[in-house]
Amino acid sequence: MTVSASQRRIERAQELANQHPFAAEILGLFIPIARFQSEMSEQLGSSLRTPLSAGVDSELGREELSELSSRFESFLPVVEAHGPEQLAQQSRALHAREKEVWAELLSRSWIALSPSDPEGLLAQAFLQPYAQLLRFAASPRPAFHAYAICPFCNRKPVVGVLRQMGDGAARSLVCGFCLNEWEFRRIVCPGCGEENDQKLPVFTATDFDYIRLDCCDSCKTYIKTVDLTLNGHADPIVDELASAPLNLWAHDRGYAKLQKNLLGM
Repeated sequence: MTVSASQRRIERAQELANQHPFAAEILGLFIPIARFQSEMSEQLGSSLRTPLSAGVDSELGREELSELSSRFESFLPVVEAHGPEQLAQQSRALHAREKEVWAELLSRSWIALSPSDPEGLLAQAFLQPYAQLLRFAASPRPAFHAYAICPFCNRKPVVGVLRQMGDGAARSLVCGFCLNEWEFRRIVCPGCGEENDQKLPVFTATDFDYIRLDCCDSCKTYIKTVDLTLNGHADPIVDELASAPLNLWAHDRGYAKLQKNLLGM
């Protein structure tokens, strides 16, 4: 039986939650959200008649917004039941609002490139399956993209990946919204374009020796890069979440994350 990408992601999250107690809380939220997203993706695939040319750079249509708003009510209890207390409270407060408020939030979050407020992040986590469906239906994009912006939805990458290529490894970036992946040069900062390797320090930690912190001393940003040549079982999205202690280490040294993931980390 073929295992879907979402199921592999869930299994990896369960594995890491058992290995790392400090990651259990955030992965305990990710797993039910991932299950919800998987079911929602299947349902939307059959209920929405989206043109193949549709994209995430335009506003949601009336049919889309109606369909999505009706499902948002089922998403919020998932966060209420499994999220950290602050996020659960935020979800409960949002759940108590009128459906018109949800529709406005989803419409606004759909076109927001980099939300930082809890409501916007919750909305984009909910909208992610639909963004992926549109990407799957769209015309193929080039595998290589010279810019550190998703060629499909124009968002910043949330994590990098190193994959075996010949005798070395090639780097790609992964969008945190539509999960698109595109090749990107290794020795260049995705935040500001810095190419001087003396200003691009790389750090690793014992617990996650296959995850690099690619930092930039010019713009003081960092992005995690999951090295699949060192750990072929890793999943970039899940392992990026689980390695939250690396975020604290980087922040203590004055680096800011290039892009938060959809759980606000």
